[in-house]
Amino acid sequence: MSRNGNKKPVGFATHITAGGIAGAMEALCCQPLDTIKVRMQLSKSGMAPGTRPRGFIATGAMIVRRETPLALYKGLGAVLSGITYKGWLADKSTGVTSVGSIFIGGRCCLSMEVVKIRLQAQQHSLADPLEAPRYRNAGHAVYTIVREEGLSTLYRGVSLTALRQATNQGANFTAYQELKKMAHRYQPDLVDLPSYQHMVIGLISGAMGPFSNAPIDTIKTRLQKATWEPGTTALQRISIIAKDMWQREGVRSFYKGITPRVLRVAPGQAIVFAVYEKVRKMIEQVNVSPSGEHYTE
Repeated sequence: MSRNGNKKPVGFATHITAGGIAGAMEALCCQPLDTIKVRMQLSKSGMAPGTRPRGFIATGAMIVRRETPLALYKGLGAVLSGITYKGWLADKSTGVTSVGSIFIGGRCCLSMEVVKIRLQAQQHSLADPLEAPRYRNAGHAVYTIVREEGLSTLYRGVSLTALRQATNQGANFTAYQELKKMAHRYQPDLVDLPSYQHMVIGLISGAMGPFSNAPIDTIKTRLQKATWEPGTTALQRISIIAKDMWQREGVRSFYKGITPRVLRVAPGQAIVFAVYEKVRKMIEQVNVSPSGEHYTE
């Protein structure tokens, strides 16, 4: 009998719970890297002749010095708000998010992506009560954006977000599943891989996406931060941003923020997969009695 012959698919409620906890843990651990990435992507440093763009460490140090360490967690509320919605789009039997659901997710959760970037882009000090930001929190940001720019602004960049998420998930899960199969082939006696192996596999697979879609992510960030110009279509605006980056900042500008993005995505995927597997096992152990019968109310 095969190793997974009697193994039942992961239940939908189990997937939602485990995925939500794993996503929240990843956000809490890696949000500072995401904030630094967004600031680097929006920065125009390095445009003057003979100068270089501000690096990863310098950007983080500047945020901490000017805005306090808590500023690295700007936009965290918007991130946590979008985690649960993404989980509902996964396949109920396998727990995997299909490409079609990813595009739906890009449509449904994009409002939180726009809000997150607007909050992260604010360079106000959290230690100065007199320095009032334009957006106080995620809820206030949604209200202000809809009132001043219209509801459609929350869905700005939907095609780029969906494309980024599709390529990310495709690369990450393909690499994860193949590496997991390889690990089982070299360890045929193991029914389940230990947590540290899930973390290593997640670390490797998580680094695949950022290098394949860095230009898409940088253009998306600038598009969602910018004020919409009347009379321009989404495609025209994307073309204007890309052309401006190419002419004024060079090809390197498309890869701004790649260092913190890899440092965030790779460990983040490792945390997500490891925590997900651990929580899933704990839930399944609670829901199944020693005799193999499910508890009933």
